[in-house]
Amino acid sequence: MREIIIIGSGFSSLSAACYLAKNGNKVRVLEKNSSLGGRARQLKKDGFTFDMGPSWYWMPDVFDDFFNDFGRSVSDYYKLERLSPGYQVLFGKNESFAIEDNISKIAEKFEDIEEGSGIKLKKFIESAKINYEIAVKDLVFRPGFSPFELVTKKTIKKINLFLTNIRAQVEKKFKDPRLRSILQFPVLFLGAKPENTPAFYNFMNYADFGLGTWHPEGGMYEIVKAMVKLGKSLGVEYSTSSNIEEIIVEDAKVKGVVTNKKTIRCDIVISGADYNHSEKLLPKKYRQYTEKYWNKKTFAPSSLLFYIGLDTKIQNLCHHNLFFDVDFDSHASSIYDEGKWPEKPLFYVNLPSISDNSMAPKGKEACFVLIPIAPGLEDTPELRDKYYNIVMDRFENITNQKIRDKVLFSESYCVNDFVKDYNSFKGNAYGLANTLFQTAFLRPKMKSKKVDGLFFTGQLTVPGPGVPPAIISGKIVSKLIL
Repeated sequence: MREIIIIGSGFSSLSAACYLAKNGNKVRVLEKNSSLGGRARQLKKDGFTFDMGPSWYWMPDVFDDFFNDFGRSVSDYYKLERLSPGYQVLFGKNESFAIEDNISKIAEKFEDIEEGSGIKLKKFIESAKINYEIAVKDLVFRPGFSPFELVTKKTIKKINLFLTNIRAQVEKKFKDPRLRSILQFPVLFLGAKPENTPAFYNFMNYADFGLGTWHPEGGMYEIVKAMVKLGKSLGVEYSTSSNIEEIIVEDAKVKGVVTNKKTIRCDIVISGADYNHSEKLLPKKYRQYTEKYWNKKTFAPSSLLFYIGLDTKIQNLCHHNLFFDVDFDSHASSIYDEGKWPEKPLFYVNLPSISDNSMAPKGKEACFVLIPIAPGLEDTPELRDKYYNIVMDRFENITNQKIRDKVLFSESYCVNDFVKDYNSFKGNAYGLANTLFQTAFLRPKMKSKKVDGLFFTGQLTVPGPGVPPAIISGKIVSKLIL
């Protein structure tokens, strides 16, 4: 029986732990924070519940497949509800677009805005579905060792989609800027600008319009609890408040870790923590990537987040709300081109208590606000206050509701917190962007070339950012070890 230590308890770590324990390994997960889940931790305050990180449940088939691998099902652990509408996009006062729970309804709304766009949308989603089947049922499970992993009979036929980008593909078919924004929005989950993301990734539009947006009753943390419960049934041990101070290497072979000044010996180490930070736990000669390497990479955004308890119910909004009342391109440029705080930020408002009464006291609302920002920005209380007021001004104006007066409390989370809590490189929130030159075999490797028995998993390696990819990443790394 091999002894395996997994650093961090995000979704990729929890996934890998289950697969490895199922196959007879002794697995121990060590988490630096006081609760499990990594970025998917939960905040509870005064009867309110907030998912601190991931809040979108997309690609339900990935979650189903994970639990099915262990002879279980999602329904054994938590209750799912498909949201209708899945979300809405607000373009200004009295101007919104609700994404309904089936493609025909969405196509009708497209048609109302732009003649002929309804039929175009259905064809676009049919193509996206084919790409989804190729990507999520096959390509994402490749370990990223070789470019030939991407060469199959099906992908050869799609080569043109790797040579053009999402923006060009969308703008060729749709003219209205609102429709273009809606179709380019899912790319944000991949962490890159639409013009830098291969058109093949339009499969995210099928994940959106085809598979829908879901909510686990009790919040996204229910997934963490489910995976931990499954892991415990398989023999996985979990330890919190266990900060890793060193990965022990002897003669280019991993021998254990040091946590809280205590040495724990093992045969294999998997780090689901930040890749850059993980390598700093090694002697320099065993590190694969330099600071120069990381600084040249295109990172997905960081975020400024607010967790707000409201003493009222919000009207005319739904569970997920995107405020796209300012220029999409300008905000994207501030993140990827200029590396500065946006003058007029797009923002996202999550109101889970609209769908789930357990998330807030009766008659009140749990409100989670997210502003995507460039990683590595200056993060001060003054800047957080400034953007809180910018968001609140527009929130109140567009919804025509007094909200500030109903705030019971507000807590913020930003770049400095991502660094402190997750050792996140430049405080990024989502890992590496999935640009053409950071896809598959061009991402940091899962298996160390310098240390035998050392592996990496999560959003900085394959397949990329997001909860479903993280779960898949855990499966891939476990297969490499097994």
